[in-house]
Amino acid sequence: MGTKTLIDSAMKLGPAERFELIDELLHSLDRPDPELDRIWIEEAERRLAAYRTGRVQGIPASDVVGEL
Repeated sequence: MGTKTLIDSAMKLGPAERFELIDELLHSLDRPDPELDRIWIEEAERRLAAYRTGRVQGIPASDVVGEL
């Protein structure tokens, strides 16, 4: 079955069923990568250490995302 046929079939589903299909497809692409997780943990630890020692300063969340 080709992509176009799959899309045409999916468009016939109700909104909730399309959402479920999209959710399943996205989860199938989000596979854990232990090496990438290790790299991000190391980076987070470096950033926290830099903050705690005063080498970098924090930025208030309201400056980053604005007022909600």
